[in-house]
Amino acid sequence: MGGKYINPFTDFGFKKLFGEDANKDILMDFLNELLREEEGEITELRFLRNENLGAMQADRKAIFDIYCESARGEKFIVEMQKAKQDFFKDWAVFYSTFPIRDQAERGDWNYKLNAVYTIGILDFVFQDDKADSDKFIYRVKLSDIETN
Repeated sequence: MGGKYINPFTDFGFKKLFGEDANKDILMDFLNELLREEEGEITELRFLRNENLGAMQADRKAIFDIYCESARGEKFIVEMQKAKQDFFKDWAVFYSTFPIRDQAERGDWNYKLNAVYTIGILDFVFQDDKADSDKFIYRVKLSDIETN
């Protein structure tokens, strides 16, 4: 008796497992395990268009593996990266600017931004961390240096 299995470490399998409405509960469970302590329970997600164009035609665009939004307006970019990317941290900051910029409202706006999370599932270790092979989660946020 044979069964069909999807390899979650391929682009197709990853998007099939985490990026479809039928499996939205799996993605919510995953995000809640990573973020629940900081942000509380994510109870609802809506998938968003994963292609983000630059402000002008000459600008670089970003295509996310999975891009979604919570009921509270938080944005989530979830990426699978198998190939080593030397500047992945810079890449993550750059990709995060697209959902930040999209929050800008025309006219009278108070500049309050909803949180943007970029989650990278990586198949490599950062060069700076080769000595600490047990480290597998990095939590980075914009905060005041003195008060955190």
